[in-house]
Amino acid sequence: METPVVRRLCLIIGLSVLGLLPGAASADTFKLSTGETLNGEALAPSATDAGVQVKVGEGKYEKVPWASFSQEDLKKFAQIKKMEPFVEPFIEISQEEKIKKTEVNIKQPPRLERPPHQSLVGALCSSGLGLLIVLILYAANVYAGYEVSIFRGQSAPLVCGIAAILPVLGPIIFLSMPVKLPPVAQAWEVPPEQAPEAPAADVVNPMQGTATEHPGGLKLAHTEPEPAASALPPATTFQRGQFTFNRRFFETKFPGFFGVVRRDADKNMVLAIKSNRGTYVGDRISRIAANDLHLQVHRGNASEEVMIPFQEIQEIQLKHKDA
Repeated sequence: METPVVRRLCLIIGLSVLGLLPGAASADTFKLSTGETLNGEALAPSATDAGVQVKVGEGKYEKVPWASFSQEDLKKFAQIKKMEPFVEPFIEISQEEKIKKTEVNIKQPPRLERPPHQSLVGALCSSGLGLLIVLILYAANVYAGYEVSIFRGQSAPLVCGIAAILPVLGPIIFLSMPVKLPPVAQAWEVPPEQAPEAPAADVVNPMQGTATEHPGGLKLAHTEPEPAASALPPATTFQRGQFTFNRRFFETKFPGFFGVVRRDADKNMVLAIKSNRGTYVGDRISRIAANDLHLQVHRGNASEEVMIPFQEIQEIQLKHKDA
């Protein structure tokens, strides 16, 4: 049988062990929100959402809500693992602690380095794509010089060479110059003083005398028939520089050449168009656009359409087909 001494010894050992349990708080003085103080020992195993049991004496316990403890006591309770989840919602966080907890650590992303400052041409030539763009623009400049040479009637090698040496400026210079017309062949004229004198009307041909008459009545006289006056209408010539060759010019000057059936006035008339590529003679304008026309020309027994740009036309002649 257990004696009172053994029971007392077991009680002392149990209290000692209870004091050494993890989470158990030692006796302390707690400051309540009402201004009162409470001496006792907070029992961690009794902690709930409503509060904690505080042992205020031998066999005396008091249930204290968390809201009744001061912030200092609540922070002490938060250090005990068993009580921390229940105490944490009642702990007030200062502004500095809020800023520290919500502070965002901004990490700068990697940024590309800016290229060094340089000129536009240097920047284009510093990359493969830029160099390709420069070459394309340079080729377009030379081709523009070729088109200007055709439009202004200049030498293509000369204009393309100047455009290669002076990009952009060279084609502009030749474009501002007037059209260079090809030289017109001069007709051979004989000075009046060197012209042979016409025989006098009263001079008699000795071969026409009566002494040369044949007994049978055959005469040796020879007479040239006078050439008949030409009944063909005169040709009309239109030179570049005097006229602007465009769609309106052809529609107003040659309206009869657009129809399939020709009228009596211009039935036998043809157009002789002299361009940089040659001279084309046709009797009908089959199509016309803003920059060129299609002339129907005859080659032997066949006919074909030839496209002639307006800018290449140097001269237009309206004449009879037999002229």
